[in-house]
Amino acid sequence: MIFYQAGMQRGYFDSDAYNTPERRVSFWEKLLFYNRLYFTYKFAIVVLTSRHLARKRVYDDVAWAASSHYIFRFIERAGGKFRITGMKNIAVSPEPVLFIANHMSTLETMILPGIVTPLRRVTFVVKESLVRHPLFRDVMRSRDPIVVGRTDPRKDLEAVMNEGMELLSKGISIIIFPQSTRSVEFVPEEFNTLGVKLAKKAGVQVVPIALKTDFWGNGKIIRELGPLDSRKPIYLKFGEPFTVTGSGKEENQKIIEFIQSCLREWK
Repeated sequence: MIFYQAGMQRGYFDSDAYNTPERRVSFWEKLLFYNRLYFTYKFAIVVLTSRHLARKRVYDDVAWAASSHYIFRFIERAGGKFRITGMKNIAVSPEPVLFIANHMSTLETMILPGIVTPLRRVTFVVKESLVRHPLFRDVMRSRDPIVVGRTDPRKDLEAVMNEGMELLSKGISIIIFPQSTRSVEFVPEEFNTLGVKLAKKAGVQVVPIALKTDFWGNGKIIRELGPLDSRKPIYLKFGEPFTVTGSGKEENQKIIEFIQSCLREWK
């Protein structure tokens, strides 16, 4: 697969912001590429190739970032228009950080590695179902994620704290979605404090991420293969890093307000 040969020496983006270039799209291009069938085909190829590499134990950070960027590019080919800002905040600190974001669709889990991994080592906090999923389990396990069940908050807290401290001590940053599930609507009450609690305990900074990724909807049968809507731009904004100094409640509210402000701006 071509994407595995790609390099990531200084990242795929060379500035603080990225906007998908505007270009004229022909009727035939829209017919061929702006559709769910094309997208599913391309996505399946990447997933299956990545799974094969993971089983061979050669799916490293370079391959992960490259496959993610490959997905990024065919999202654009399928009509997705990215609007990304604040990328300078990804690697402001030389120390590992906690990336804390809202969770809207499958899209962010697929494209964030291609944006973040070239600049710093990173992994996710993921639901247990992902490391058991027949398509994604080998890839996810190769990334050494923190696995939570989302059914027992006490056990989830213990897993995030213990495994998170270990990963951060190794210089690996962590992306966490405090919402229990993907949702187009952002509900602050569902945005838990796991991320800021870990940042406080580990003494690392938080980088908030606001995103609007409803271009890629949730599927009714297979959630990862939902409909696409090229009328909806894809927004990501990385906020400035900050330190958790108090109990975490104020800092968590700061992240919530950052996300809400961005979502209002992007309507």
